[in-house]
Amino acid sequence: MSTNSPITYDLFDFLTDLQINNQRPWFAENKLRYQEQVLHPAVQFCERIQGPLKKVAPKIVVSPKPHRGSVMRIYRDTRFSKDKHPFKTNVGISLRHKDANEIHAPGIYLHLEPRNCFLGCGCWKPDRIALTQIRQAILDQPTAWRRTVKQIQNHGVFEIAGDSLKRGPRDIPLDHPHIDDLKRTDFILLSTYSEEETIHSGFIERVVDEIRTAKPWMRFLCKAMDLPY
Repeated sequence: MSTNSPITYDLFDFLTDLQINNQRPWFAENKLRYQEQVLHPAVQFCERIQGPLKKVAPKIVVSPKPHRGSVMRIYRDTRFSKDKHPFKTNVGISLRHKDANEIHAPGIYLHLEPRNCFLGCGCWKPDRIALTQIRQAILDQPTAWRRTVKQIQNHGVFEIAGDSLKRGPRDIPLDHPHIDDLKRTDFILLSTYSEEETIHSGFIERVVDEIRTAKPWMRFLCKAMDLPY
């Protein structure tokens, strides 16, 4: 039996309105609407995925709280940004590795935004230490890396996404068989959704199943950093 998705079109309608009215007075007037249509459904999503995810990815932490939990703050940090709009116009749900406070660990991220919804699994902008560890694991275990990539590609669920260097890292020949992967500065799997798919009654099961599909990728990255998965 499918679990009902707490996400509704109201969430996307609010975010669309926020894109047009990204100002503190408007948000203050519509804060109750934000809580009812955006924040609470996002927390409910975390509550409903928490149990199933424990079986699939037990090292990933789900914190279903309205503040300082898996649902990211809607307030933007504008201190060092040219864009001074005070609010994010998306919902971000960050499911972190249990050791993420101590190391730049792989994680899972759900992004809900009008016309731009996706699930990301892996490492986005890993720090220098983590990036070096991943690259070294690819160099040391090329067969395991090829197998991991092939497993992901065979499922056809994810795109391997993210930024890369224009040239390869230092001390690695440009003709190395895995040079394209060694150039990566992100190690992300990306699955995209329509708004309609996110409100479907089977959406939570779909996300859990895709996280299960990402397990070889997540396990390789975690192993590179001496982390369990």
